[in-house]
Amino acid sequence: MENKEQNIPETEAEEIEIEDTAEETAETAGENAETAEDTAAEEEKDTAEQSDETAEEQQEEKKSFFRKKDKKDKKDEKIEELTDRLTRTMAEFENFRKRSEKEKSTMFLYGAKDVIEKILPVVDNFERGLATADPEDPFAEGMNKIYKQLTTVLAEIGVTPIESVGQEFDPNLHNAVMHVEDEEAGDNVVVEEFQKGYKYKDTIVRHSMVKVAN
Repeated sequence: MENKEQNIPETEAEEIEIEDTAEETAETAGENAETAEDTAAEEEKDTAEQSDETAEEQQEEKKSFFRKKDKKDKKDEKIEELTDRLTRTMAEFENFRKRSEKEKSTMFLYGAKDVIEKILPVVDNFERGLATADPEDPFAEGMNKIYKQLTTVLAEIGVTPIESVGQEFDPNLHNAVMHVEDEEAGDNVVVEEFQKGYKYKDTIVRHSMVKVAN
């Protein structure tokens, strides 16, 4: 009986020790779990911070890259400036050349027209003199040769007479100074020329002075 009574306290002591060990184990497990959770949270936070820092660094690198790309080199800017100036200078020179050529052509045309206008009265006098001269007269023959030489030179430089008689009246070519009714002639037709008109190339130097029928 004494041994039985002595065994009971030993069992209770063991149970108490087991319970204490279990509690300690549970507490240790809880602490380990909390530590693991804290460690995981800290690692996750560190990873997130590192990711944010990496993203910011990448963003800054991109901005820096585009800034470098947008910002041109001074040499490139100078080349573009000189190229633009050269292009504009060439365009201005080309415009100046065209204007100069046009002005020279216009001046030459006006100068030639002015000279021809002064020569035409001489041609008119030759024609009047030959119209009244005797064709058999040697002097008239010499005048006729000079007249033909003069008209040939004028034709070579582009001076040509305007056709009038038998042509339809054209106010751009003819100057009507007389009007007549003529049943044998057509309407608005030149029937007589009082003074011959001339053109220098495509420019009218002098209009023909004519009589127009109907």
